[in-house]
Amino acid sequence: MQIPQLRHRLAILLEPKADQSKLGKAIDLLLAFLILLNVVAVILATVPELDALYEQHFEWFNIFSVVIFTFEYGLRVWTCIELDNRPISHGKKRLSYLSSPMAMIDLIVILPFYIGLFFTIDLRILRVLRLLRIFKLGRYSSAMQMLVQAFKQEYRILLAAFSILLIMMVLAASGMYLIEKDIQPEKFGSIPDAMWWAITTLTTVGYGDVTPVTPWGKFFGGTITLLGMGMVALPAGILASSFSEQAHQKRETFKLKVKQALADGKVTQRELAELELLRHSLDIDRDEAKMMFSMMDNRNAKKAVTTCPHCHKPI
Repeated sequence: MQIPQLRHRLAILLEPKADQSKLGKAIDLLLAFLILLNVVAVILATVPELDALYEQHFEWFNIFSVVIFTFEYGLRVWTCIELDNRPISHGKKRLSYLSSPMAMIDLIVILPFYIGLFFTIDLRILRVLRLLRIFKLGRYSSAMQMLVQAFKQEYRILLAAFSILLIMMVLAASGMYLIEKDIQPEKFGSIPDAMWWAITTLTTVGYGDVTPVTPWGKFFGGTITLLGMGMVALPAGILASSFSEQAHQKRETFKLKVKQALADGKVTQRELAELELLRHSLDIDRDEAKMMFSMMDNRNAKKAVTTCPHCHKPI
């Protein structure tokens, strides 16, 4: 196998859901499983008893993981040019990939290990940085990808909603400071002190460690709580709407591809393979895909009976 062919094959194998062969699925599964094991290992290593017993095992597993992730990162940098169809040089394609969010995450999760070889770093900081490996799952999780896409699409609306929440937080803290500062100076002695109460109240968490005691303070606090219930639900509603819209777009994309495949009245093996690959990439359930395919096929059959195949006019 020549180098360009090998590079293209590796690029497809490393790209999640791009290769539906057994090898491609196995690579995706093993990498995702290794990421999860790393997160579990970091969490368990913070337990003093377990760390004392298995410290050496944790360290060897970390070294093994870094070697695998480094090899993966190097291969992705080498093969990324196969996934970029822009008419630019290979160097610019690689620079573009290196500046992408997922490539930066891949680098961040291995960089602390190599920095630690030359510089003394607090072990607690290293462990926290290792937890960042969980973000590598974003490459294999369609839910995380949809969440990121939702933030990208709705960031203006979300920014407006959080701006309103910030304004309300300042107003709530200021109001409670004016009402309760003389009665509870240790808790509401300043606006920054009162902001803790404002945050827990607006988010409807209400830890109960800081509460108003005056009648006007209780009335004001109740009002802020009612307002907070509506305001906190606003970002969640925006994200839920974006999730629903993305799911609808995925279905419409698949339906369009099915319609194109059925345009000539028959579906070839190549078209079936393309539809299966698209189904995997869009993360559409197999039964749902069959239902959409059957629905589009029935529509085509009805159209064939009631219209002329040449002029498409009613018979």
